[in-house]
Amino acid sequence: MLKIAAVIALCTTGIAIFLSSTEEHKVPTLPETNWGPKKNGKESTEIRPFKIDVPAKVLDDLKYRLTHRRTYVQPLEDVAWTYGISTKYLNTVLDYWRDKYNWTERQALLNKYPQFITTIQGLDIHFYHVKPTNLPKDKNLKVLPLLILHGWPGSVVEFQKIIPILTKPWPNQNFVFEVIAPSLPGYGFSEGAVRPGMATSQMAVVFKNLMHRLGFEKFYVQGGDWGSLISANMAALFPEKITGLHTNMCVVLMSASNFAWSIIGSYFPSLVGADEHYSLYYPFSTALSALVEESGYLHIQATKPDTIGAALTASPDALAAYILEKFSTWTNKAYKERDDGGLTEKYTLDELLDNIMIYWVSNSITTSVRLYAENFNSAYRALKVDQLPINVPTACAAFPQELLLQPKSLLKSRYPNIIQYNIMPRGGHFAAFEEPKLLADDIFSFVKKTEELKAKSV
Repeated sequence: MLKIAAVIALCTTGIAIFLSSTEEHKVPTLPETNWGPKKNGKESTEIRPFKIDVPAKVLDDLKYRLTHRRTYVQPLEDVAWTYGISTKYLNTVLDYWRDKYNWTERQALLNKYPQFITTIQGLDIHFYHVKPTNLPKDKNLKVLPLLILHGWPGSVVEFQKIIPILTKPWPNQNFVFEVIAPSLPGYGFSEGAVRPGMATSQMAVVFKNLMHRLGFEKFYVQGGDWGSLISANMAALFPEKITGLHTNMCVVLMSASNFAWSIIGSYFPSLVGADEHYSLYYPFSTALSALVEESGYLHIQATKPDTIGAALTASPDALAAYILEKFSTWTNKAYKERDDGGLTEKYTLDELLDNIMIYWVSNSITTSVRLYAENFNSAYRALKVDQLPINVPTACAAFPQELLLQPKSLLKSRYPNIIQYNIMPRGGHFAAFEEPKLLADDIFSFVKKTEELKAKSV
């Protein structure tokens, strides 16, 4: 058996070396497309204050739907969440949503930080813009702009706990952050495109223009899930704008060479520098199997987003079930073995329902899942943006329960300037939401290193 493994490894090593020859990819010039309903006319550059204010009739309709929901099929015996969300526990959540969840209080909490809307490329883009206050005058702290980007099925709700950590001075740090946290186009209170083609590369253009509108010509960017792809695309397309890139979902697409090296790593982890944390990455077959199990949603969203969107738009029960199941297994794979899905291990029901409410009251679930179709079509693949090298200083925070983890050696094929790669002690896919202090600490550490490197290069 060992001989067979060795032969396979040697063969794949040869293939990997052959496939690792560097191919030059030109940076595409992306048009600044108008994605909104009004194609003509001069675009307003006004930045308008915004507060979430949901009409009473929307809340009354929601309560009616929750009250008059159908009876669910009982789950199978002893399966917990392994077949998807437990309908028994779903009823518990829906009852709480209807009877105890207080939107008036939650809305006030979500309105705690300054919010704005401005029109970028025809779309109204919603964002939080939080500046540090009451800074000590004797420390002469630098205020650094930081763009933070969420993904699906998250929203800006994920950032409510990390924003105050990032915007307050830390001991032994000579800087603090000014945080810009937008809703992705088609998510929450940001308008969605009315014509096809808005993939993560085009969103990178939108957010580059948003930061320009706010007066920032160079800034840090951080992201997870879709936010990681958008921020990486920003760094690849506009490196002159990005001071540094921090991501909690640092991945490279599985090219032929990376696939070969992943197989090699299963047998000889030392060859890919993964022997110390072998169980996080290998065996490759186990990681691949887990990824397949958790990616069923991806296929329908990448091919027929409006079909699943229609189903979720029609029912708050369905929306809650679809989203909550992700917050269970993507936070910790073992939670699917629990009757409650482990949902309240890292979050409160109020926090989880805040996120669902953003999708419900803004009617944005369909426009949010369309991003999958745009990013998995031939037009996006033809751009080869995901293959462009990212040369800006980069940090990868690898949370052990993330859906896909790759060793630093593989990541360097796209991120040659990784100056920080940390295996985090705990946490999963929704890092800012689950472990805001851990993530903030990693961001501060990375930015300190980057600022020191900048100072040395002057």
